[in-house]
Amino acid sequence: MSAGSGSVTAYELVVNGTASRVDGAHAGDSLLHVLRDRLGLPGAKNACEQGECGSCSVLVDGVLVCACLELAEAAVGCEITTVEGLSPAGGEPGDAALAGDVLTDVQQAMVEAGGVQCGFCTPGFVVAIHDLLARVPDPGPFEVREALAGNLCRCTGYGRILAAVEQVVAVRSSGATPEAGPPRVTTPGTTAPGSTTPGAPA
Repeated sequence: MSAGSGSVTAYELVVNGTASRVDGAHAGDSLLHVLRDRLGLPGAKNACEQGECGSCSVLVDGVLVCACLELAEAAVGCEITTVEGLSPAGGEPGDAALAGDVLTDVQQAMVEAGGVQCGFCTPGFVVAIHDLLARVPDPGPFEVREALAGNLCRCTGYGRILAAVEQVVAVRSSGATPEAGPPRVTTPGTTAPGSTTPGAPA
């Protein structure tokens, strides 16, 4: 749903730790539409608009959802995390693509394992993998496949994406790379920036 119908309203959403005001919104606007077109966060992709492909995956209060199926106004008062919000502390959107201090360990593993080809599905996979490993730090093969079953990829054949998950688990188990911390709420009225790092193609 790219835009909704009904009366025009205004509300505030907390996205990636930043409180952002949404003016001129409609009651039927999807969360995906608001994130992309009103808050300038292009990481969640507009693909099927039916919750079938996982390209628009985001976290709402820590729960993985398809943003195309969620009403934006229903997310008022919730903590919303997009792929842009997974950037490590200190990382700036638009920095060098492979800079290790910008990518999360999941994004880095996706690049190194060849799990990124056209890139359209990548943000959804990155968010879903972060969600999985936050809940199950050392998942088995079937747990990984089940957790990623809602995310579709037409390019990789999934093998390299699964390899990326294995790489992240191995690195985290060795203690070599810390996991990205949660975002902090900042000044109301500001808008979280977008991201051009791998895992969040435009």
